[in-house]
Amino acid sequence: MNLAQLTVGASATIQAYPQAGAAFTRLREMGLLPGTRITLVRIAPLGDPIEIQVRGYRLSLRKSEAALIEVVAAGATPAAE
Repeated sequence: MNLAQLTVGASATIQAYPQAGAAFTRLREMGLLPGTRITLVRIAPLGDPIEIQVRGYRLSLRKSEAALIEVVAAGATPAAE
């Protein structure tokens, strides 16, 4: 599942995200690394952007950026590869 598919209040752990390009650099600099725990705080009234809690701060992301971040919801088991 990806970050854009989470529901408000749900927590998840980041599994993967783009490994190249500006999106990768920006996400890494903001602390969104594999294994990081995040919580979806809220979604804007028109659905974009979304606000997440990560490493003690809140961050807003475009839904298109959030769709690039693969997560495993809290309580779910990661799929075997």
